[in-house]
Amino acid sequence: MKKLMIIACVGLSLAACTATERGAGVGAATGAVVGGVATGNVRGAAFGAAVGGVAGALIGNVADQPGRCYYRDQYGNRYVDRC
Repeated sequence: MKKLMIIACVGLSLAACTATERGAGVGAATGAVVGGVATGNVRGAAFGAAVGGVAGALIGNVADQPGRCYYRDQYGNRYVDRC
């Protein structure tokens, strides 16, 4: 029952967020779990949360722009254009 309440609270807290914020939150949580399991320590979980948060924010940012995707040019510069 406690797990269900925790999941419900997290779900409700993300309901008021933008797609970018939701992506960052979900990415950070997933990254923390994966990093913690892979390394077995808190430092790995923290690194995973940081990487997951950034990646989730980038993915969530594109979700705010339907029909838009991130691309990289030959010099490594990132830009947004129609998919």
